[in-house]
Amino acid sequence: MSSVSLDSPPRDGENTRFIILISCVATIGGFLFGFDSGVINGTVDGLKQTFQSSSAGIGFEVASMLLGCAVGAFFAGRLADRWGRRAVLIIAALLFLLSALGAGASHSSGAFILARLMGGFAVGAASVMSPAYIAEVASARYRGRLATVQQIAIISGLFCAFLSNWLLAKAAGASIHPLWFGQEAWRWMFWMQAIPSLLFLLLLLAIPESPRYLVAKGRREDALTVLTKLYGAHEAQAKLGEISGSLSADQHRPKLSDLVSKATGKIRPIVWIGIGLAVFQQLVGINVVFYYGAVLWQAVGFSEGDALLINVLSGALSIGACLVTVVLIDRIGRKPLLWIGSAGMAVALALVTFAFASASLDADGKLAMAGGLGTLALVAANVYVVFFNMSWGPVMWVMLGEMFPNQIRGSGLAVAGAAQWTANFAITVTFPILLGSIGLAGAYGIYTVAAVASVFFVIKFVYETKGRELEQMQG
Repeated sequence: MSSVSLDSPPRDGENTRFIILISCVATIGGFLFGFDSGVINGTVDGLKQTFQSSSAGIGFEVASMLLGCAVGAFFAGRLADRWGRRAVLIIAALLFLLSALGAGASHSSGAFILARLMGGFAVGAASVMSPAYIAEVASARYRGRLATVQQIAIISGLFCAFLSNWLLAKAAGASIHPLWFGQEAWRWMFWMQAIPSLLFLLLLLAIPESPRYLVAKGRREDALTVLTKLYGAHEAQAKLGEISGSLSADQHRPKLSDLVSKATGKIRPIVWIGIGLAVFQQLVGINVVFYYGAVLWQAVGFSEGDALLINVLSGALSIGACLVTVVLIDRIGRKPLLWIGSAGMAVALALVTFAFASASLDADGKLAMAGGLGTLALVAANVYVVFFNMSWGPVMWVMLGEMFPNQIRGSGLAVAGAAQWTANFAITVTFPILLGSIGLAGAYGIYTVAAVASVFFVIKFVYETKGRELEQMQG
């Protein structure tokens, strides 16, 4: 099967700057995905005090967004096949805005959970539609790099949420203290998200619809107009023919049953690989660091201010790791990055587990880490974050956006995206329970085993997609 060289020159008429620009607009959805996921990190104390929630209640309030994410990811793929990729992103932008305003204004656990569910729908939709949109407008020569920018946007959103949380808590004295207009700092942490949400909404109105969606809906003239703007008149005709050819063998409206092979009557292998990629990304426990980072570091003796600052450091390291992936993903491919990341995470998680297992309890029942154990835990945890963000963080989303054939891309993304967020919810909601039963060492031991297992999954089941046009993908 032919491939496209990374270093081959752009084809005549290709509007690379425009493609990069509209891809960057789509990645604002990733930024909001990250901000919405990370903002909860600094608000846990405020939620406890305001809603008087139990440990289980806090766990559900933190994880409630993830239920919305699973639903949003599932329906986004299906709705995108009906209404378009851009239309679904516009709906997501509106929901991001409403969720930010509602979460900060909540005075009851129920209202807060409703607002977070709304944000979850937006995050789930953006998580699958932003990389799908990028994959469908970008050339195979640099598709991986552009899709990786989505992960940089996610981590940048996390970083900005961590930084915003730290600055607001510092300005107020603590997250539970009043800041502006008599409102507690934790409320302003949520309201800050309204600014990028509104920007996302306005910019989405200026980008075109995916040409592959337009061809699937029979809007060939509209698709040709978009393709001409992206690639020039000559290349647009060729692209239109390729896309039409990939859909001509099966021109019915996409539906979930397409994921079942007509020849075997079984779910297509590509769907199971997508689900496996989505679930393993969560089983390694990365979102425990994202959602409970402040709680985690306070549990081993750091103050709230220091814990929030550590989150800022982790966010900065994550962005650096993603930049490494931008350089490598279209050179060495997706699969090597995945298994290298899995191996690195397994080692780092094992060291974190060792540090937590070797810690003792002080008179207040908190972990006390003597000698260099605290340093070991901190360094190993950040090494783990680096390996994740140079591999599974961006590469999983890149692959989900490009690995499915055109006819089943929406349905495949729906199922894989829902699986990813369901696993995310399960890991997040069980962490407080694990923390109270088997402790930090036990919880991180489970994540270590998952990281080891992911090495074998990648080697055995995942295939390379580097340099292949979307019309070449097979299910």
